Amino acid sequence: MRLIAVLASVLFISGCAATSVSQTFDDTRNESLASKRIANASPLLKESHINVNSFDGIVLITGQVPSSDLIPLATREVEKLRNVRKVYNELAVAGKTSMISQANDSWLTTKIKTALTGNELTDVTRIMIVTENGVVYLMGLLTQAEAEAAVNAAREVKGVQKIVKLFEYIN
Repeated sequence: MRLIAVLASVLFISGCAATSVSQTFDDTRNESLASKRIANASPLLKESHINVNSFDGIVLITGQVPSSDLIPLATREVEKLRNVRKVYNELAVAGKTSMISQANDSWLTTKIKTALTGNELTDVTRIMIVTENGVVYLMGLLTQAEAEAAVNAAREVKGVQKIVKLFEYIN
């Protein structure tokens, strides 16, 4: 019981309160296992800059790999996981992004979360924001109006290069 209480508190604080504890465990498991499967699939993938994010069973793979044949390999490895409903593979054939670029991506994500928190038309706890090399990926289970408001708020943040909508709609 104590573990569940602590976990519920952590989830609420981290902005994941809108999803169930079970789904949050599944998503955390998806991210961990997918990262391991991708790294173990090829030494080149292990050395690449790859991020895996999961929201409600939908997995987003971002980062950079040295060869285009590695992109479908990463997808196949993630699709094997039992709690994965869909995989979006946004890997790019490029060199690893710099630490400065990665810090900028974190800063953009923070600025977008802040913009969404201050927007009465959006519920930031139902939106996952992933930024990779200036490209912002928005995931979540939203109404069309909520998704539009989230995209408009993100669009106003300086430094965003592109927005990719990966929403599932509830209306």
